[in-house]
Amino acid sequence: MKNFKDLEIYITARFDLAKRVHRASLTLPQFEFYEQRSQIRRASKSIKDQIAEGLADEGINWIS
Repeated sequence: MKNFKDLEIYITARFDLAKRVHRASLTLPQFEFYEQRSQIRRASKSIKDQIAEGLADEGINWIS
């Protein structure tokens, strides 16, 4: 594996999970539009970033 983008969990978080959470957030009540719905969407999209950042914190050198 040369890159964290090759990790199955990263691919799942980037494509499948973010889309599923976004669709589920559409079912929340309208009054939650600017509160919980927005926060849930942002959190689901940041999962892939958290994975990459966590691996960088572990000192894994993906360039070599």
